[in-house]
Formats: sequence, structure tokens, C-alpha cells
Amino acid sequence: MKFLITAGPTREPIDPVRYISNRSSGKMGYAIAQAALDAGHEVTLISGPVAIEAPANARVVRVETADEMFDAVHANLADIDAAVLCAAVADFKPARIASEKIKKNDGIPAIELMPTRDILASLGKILKKNFLLIGFAAETNDLEKNAQKKLKTKRCDAIIGNRISTANPVFERDENEVVIFCKDGSQRALPRMSKTQLACELVKIFSSMK
Repeated sequence: MKFLITAGPTREPIDPVRYISNRSSGKMGYAIAQAALDAGHEVTLISGPVAIEAPANARVVRVETADEMFDAVHANLADIDAAVLCAAVADFKPARIASEKIKKNDGIPAIELMPTRDILASLGKILKKNFLLIGFAAETNDLEKNAQKKLKTKRCDAIIGNRISTANPVFERDENEVVIFCKDGSQRALPRMSKTQLACELVKIFSSMK
């Protein structure tokens, strides 16, 4: 199979020094990319800024912003069998980027935000889509409700749900537990394990879905 995998956070600039981002380390996406390669699949990895060495045999496209990731994903859809969108893409970005560093002596700035383009939803709208579309949902509450809504509205084949809590700290950790929500209504919970082990299980599941 030919996998397109996104990983890591995006950075949305406020000025030449500051940006809006999140706590994603990219570990889960990179682990999925490595697991897919180990299983003999072909991988294009579109990565936000992370401090992880890329898998040796992956084709890596590096991006910074949500807009750059959107464009990179759409530029790499040819002949793929599965799009696994694991990246934690910013939902919002500053409406205006200051050309110079904002000085604190000028007072607290009001930063107007605007939505970023929705990569997952844009792929779900492709009329003749012939690839699996897998999304991720990190939720602090109502995991099933929110994941099911995302599954339906964004026309995914499956959503991998992460429940974010004190008991299950996901970001920047080496372990994770997930619930897989499929479009046929089925669910499958995978217990807490290393992200490396989890990635292997997920790749097996994705491969069986194609």
C-alpha cells in the first residue's frame, strides 16, 4: 500500500518571533510511518516541526503552517491507498501577522484569529476518492460523541479517538490508548501500550480495511 501520513503540530506565526502551536510531539505519526515501512508499504510523511529523526526510507515533506500542510497533502494524493491524518493541525491562525516583533511596551495586543483550512474535511469532499481516509480526534470530554460527529461530517472511513486526561496524558508521551470508530458503526478499543506497538496494530488494521 501507499500511505500518506501527516504528523506533528503546525506553527501559526503572530510576528517574526512568536507563533501559536500545540503540544503535539509527532511521535504517533512518526511511529505509524515507521510501522508502515516495516510492513513493506510505501510512505510519504508530511511533517510539521518536530524533534524526531525521520524514518530512513520515507519520503518526507516538511512544513510549518496549516496552509503549508494543506497544500502539501493535496500535492501528494496521486495513487495513494490510505491517508492517515495524524497531525495536530491548528484550528485557528492570526488574521494578521505583524511584520516586526510586537513590543511589550506597546501594551497587550489584541490578536484576531481566523479558521485554518480543514484538511480532513477537504479530502472527504473528493467525489471520486479511492483511498482510505483516517482521521484522529483528541478529546478532553465526550470522546465517542465528538469522534462519531467527526467521522460523519468529514466523511472518514475511521477516526482514531484519543481521550486526553490526567490518567491518559497523550501529548509528548511514549504510550497511548485509543478507540477506533469506523464508518460501519463498529468500535474497537486498543489498550494502553507504547506508540510503537500501537502503530503496528493500527497499520495492520488499516491494511485490512483496504
